[in-house]
Parts: sequence; C-alpha cells; structure tokens
Amino acid sequence: MRWIISLGVCLLGVAATLQGESGLKGQEPESDGYDYRVLATTRTSTMERELNEAAAEGYRFRNAMGGETAFGGSELVSMMMRGPGSGRGRFSYRVLATNRTSTMEEEMQEAGGEGYDYRGQTVFESFFGGAEVVVIMERDNDAPGVRYDYRLLATNRTSTRENELNEAGRDGFALVGVTVGETAFGGGEVVAICRRVVR
Repeated sequence: MRWIISLGVCLLGVAATLQGESGLKGQEPESDGYDYRVLATTRTSTMERELNEAAAEGYRFRNAMGGETAFGGSELVSMMMRGPGSGRGRFSYRVLATNRTSTMEEEMQEAGGEGYDYRGQTVFESFFGGAEVVVIMERDNDAPGVRYDYRLLATNRTSTRENELNEAGRDGFALVGVTVGETAFGGGEVVAICRRVVR
C-alpha cells in the first residue's frame, strides 16, 4: 500500500513538472524586435560622442572591434542595440584610448570612481596614436552609486601573466577582459583588465 501511495505522489510530481514546463514555455516574453546602430570612426573622441548620442535614444553598447574596414581604413567599430523597454538616457559611456599601461589604469580608476563599469576592449590603430588599447566603459544612471577599482596587466610572457593574475585574484580582482595584439605597450602582448567592486 505504501508503494502505491509513493508511486501516486511521484506521478503527481511528474505531471506538475510537465505542466509547469509547458506553462513556462507559453509565458516566454514576446519581443517587438530589436533596432541596431553601427558606429564607425577613426577617432576615439568621436566614438564617445556617438555612443552617448545613441544612448540618449535608448541604445545600449553591445560590442566593439578595431581593425581595417573596406571603406574607412583602420576604424573603431561599435554595435549598439535597442529593445522593448529600453530606457532613453539610462546609460552613458566613456571611451579610453592610450598606448601606455599606467595611463590607461589611471583613466580607468578615475572612471571607475565615477561608477563606470568595464564593457569591452580592443586594439585600434588610431590616426594619431598608433597602436592603442581602447576600452569602452558604461555607467548605469539608474543604478545606485557603485564604484570600481581596476588593475591592468600587460606582458608578453605567459608565466609572468599567470603570476600577476593570481596576485590580482588574491586581492579580490576578477578578470573582465583580455586582448592579444601588437600594441605600443610593448609589442605583441596580452593585455588583461581586472576589476573589483568597491563597497
């Protein structure tokens, strides 16, 4: 008798699970589609302005890449997306570009103190600065005040990189981005960016 009751309970559980799964599938949010904006420029200052103009219209940064394009030569290309319920002016952006590790870390620290979070990075052959590392940072203007600390690690030796990452990890820094490329930081390097939230 006990096993019959147990079997009944199991069957009821399976039926409830199946019903729940079919119910969840039917409750998937309907999408009205997405709009995209593609930004391309040879100047990082222009990219920052265009990112913020698009953000004012409800677009949000998705990805970026620097490289040779068919029409513009060496360009920084960014993709932005706007979906249902996108808040106009909710996000603001800062584009940092330099060929010096110390300068980039200082600029990221300054932006992090103002609540800007890391969103992406690439290596970009700029018109003025040669090979530079470009970092895109984003601030959620609707979020409570959060600050970030950043540590930038650049080296061309794997063993050194692992030791530096472990040291940063022990200090509470998490890896958020990495780029491999020819930079003025020191030639062919791995450039890693680590971040920790400041409470």
